[in-house]
Amino acid sequence: MATSDKLSRMSDTPYSSQPPKAFWRTGVADAGIWGYESLFRSKWKLPANAAFATYGSCFAQHISRAVQANGKPWVNAEPAPASASPALAATFGYGVYSSRTANIYTARMLELWVALARTPALCDNIEIWEDDQGRFRDSLRPAIEPDGFETRETCLEMLRATARAFGRSAREAQVFVFTMGLTEGFEHAETGQPYALCPGTLAGTYDAARHRFVNYRYPAILKSMRTAIRGLRKLNPELKFLLTVSPVPLTATATDHHVLLATQYSKSVLRAVAGDLAEMAADIDYFPSYEIIASPPTRAQFFAPNMRSVAPEGVALVMEHFFRGMRFSKKTLAGNATEASRRSAIKAEAVAEDLACEEILLDQGASS
Repeated sequence: MATSDKLSRMSDTPYSSQPPKAFWRTGVADAGIWGYESLFRSKWKLPANAAFATYGSCFAQHISRAVQANGKPWVNAEPAPASASPALAATFGYGVYSSRTANIYTARMLELWVALARTPALCDNIEIWEDDQGRFRDSLRPAIEPDGFETRETCLEMLRATARAFGRSAREAQVFVFTMGLTEGFEHAETGQPYALCPGTLAGTYDAARHRFVNYRYPAILKSMRTAIRGLRKLNPELKFLLTVSPVPLTATATDHHVLLATQYSKSVLRAVAGDLAEMAADIDYFPSYEIIASPPTRAQFFAPNMRSVAPEGVALVMEHFFRGMRFSKKTLAGNATEASRRSAIKAEAVAEDLACEEILLDQGASS
């Protein structure tokens, strides 16, 4: 066969009309990590002042701040008392996410928060822990009140308030951003209630008979995410969902595997779930924060020396792609503020450089 015939056949394939981003050489090697093009292009064209609600694992806090700092409305359904400084408010979990949920590390936890938002009375079934000082903490967010609550009823009432605020944030937002963080978690062996962290690591007492370790598999995570999204759609039928996967590695694993292997498993499964969900529905999209930070071409340069924390340059690059890929129209929605939230976000960013990340406490179990 003549060479011209071979070339003619090669040009008549599904690859023939693919753009440069579809090929590793032109999309990655030649472009370099600072020159990636078309990593993300939103499915939707949003109103210019579309409001975002943000939740998830620690890395999601960067998205909360960046949305505000870029002048986009960020839903704060549970604001801090007016007299609280930004630093004090952050200490008590205000202004970190769109309501005072603290980090939501697993899909199972998101599913539970959606159920509580739709039926706040279910909060009465959540396990409450009393410490040796007679202070109380709810098991979904044990660090939200640094010294714990004075009474069990106060603890429950504040949990119900956050559940209602979570529901408001879904109703007030146009985009619900959720950063998936972990596959590993703990549940109550009888009730199935998930915990924010392993009981005993921050509050409560670990009991092997009552507390069950779960490394959620793909089917369970997909089911929890679909249930959560269905519940959120009932709160707001027009809500759009933007899923991301945190690039931050596990602090520790409760499996028998090396933490490196446990991390790769966790992120791979979460990435697969997020990608499949985005393929299944027009109102669900995926943003590649994980790939921008943790893919091989970056050579780990966006991680701090501890190889977990993401350096500011990495965060900035992630958010550059985020806003470059979001599509906004000239249409605006009445009632979505921008400037006030932008000023408060910049102020808060200056005093809250560290992320609120309960999982880091697990590092105390490592021997020196």
